[in-house]
Amino acid sequence: MSSKKNGPSSSGKLPFRASFVELMGLKRLGSPSSTPDAPEKVERFQSLAAPYPPGMGGMAFGGHVYAQSAYAASKTVDKGFVIHDMTGTFILPGLLDVPYVYTVRHIRDGSMYCTRAVDARQNGKICFSCLCSFKHPEGPQTFHHQPAPAQERFRSLLAGKKPEGHLPSPSVDADWWIEQVQRGDIAEPEFPGLDVRKVDMTSYNATEDVKQSPEKYRQLTLYALKGSPQDPDVALSKEDLEARDKTGEFDNLYACAHMYASDKNSLLLIPRALGHKTWSAMASLTLTVVFHHHGEALRMIDWDVGQEEDGQSLPRKWFIQEGWTPTSGENRAIHESYLWSPEGVLLATSYQDSLLRLKKPGRGKL
Repeated sequence: MSSKKNGPSSSGKLPFRASFVELMGLKRLGSPSSTPDAPEKVERFQSLAAPYPPGMGGMAFGGHVYAQSAYAASKTVDKGFVIHDMTGTFILPGLLDVPYVYTVRHIRDGSMYCTRAVDARQNGKICFSCLCSFKHPEGPQTFHHQPAPAQERFRSLLAGKKPEGHLPSPSVDADWWIEQVQRGDIAEPEFPGLDVRKVDMTSYNATEDVKQSPEKYRQLTLYALKGSPQDPDVALSKEDLEARDKTGEFDNLYACAHMYASDKNSLLLIPRALGHKTWSAMASLTLTVVFHHHGEALRMIDWDVGQEEDGQSLPRKWFIQEGWTPTSGENRAIHESYLWSPEGVLLATSYQDSLLRLKKPGRGKL
């Protein structure tokens, strides 16, 4: 992508980009030479767009550095290799106006699998580190099993409503934030990269069975890609874009979009499931995403539809994230989720370990 178009402004401020491909934009930097003690090849990249600040706070959305680390790694693998899993550790809070610099180290290049280690830095300090693995397609499946799709198990909550008919997922999915927005005290900032919608699960989660067993609490979220998967600096006809899409050219970008979606309001589900409205600290520690399917199940443009209702936008597929929390304790809690394709294919699973500290008894109001 063009660094002139997408780089920091004259004031040094990183630009806002709504489309996912521009949000993930990278500039290639010079790479250090290998040494006998570190013979692995290293490649470096720099982010070009501002990350999203949840709740208009001073820290970056963790899903940005997670997804962009994977995207940087994808720039270093041969054609045909697509992300199949990544585990990352969040080390320092992300800053909003300092570009991320990604150092991608080649760990292994095999014929079927390859592995990259990525360190994301701001001001020279590592704020995120991960191992990302890529897989080459192996041909037809010889076995497959999965749970019943969310579309079947929650049919009554999804039926009769288009994805756009559900309310946008709030910047901070907490009652105190939502109430301020409803009063007009604050305005919701635009969430870049994806259109994310929250399904009203009140009737399901209000049952005594769920209240007595927090691990049964569920939240469905619908999400779709914003913009085209194609770099806007490269002009393509719709026919050429469709042809390239069907070859898998954008599959790693789509994988990163699903990874980005997996972290949206994920941890905020946990206090809701546990019946707590406030907390004193919350932060991601580690996040793992494993893809179970590639190819068509991964792709986010629905070429069979033709076009969106406005007659201009690309027709989008709407995916479902089904989130829950299986366990908590020792000031930590787990968020898990399934990512479902529109056809009910279990595309990916996420597993997130988080810090969670609740208000201690006897203290004043947070």
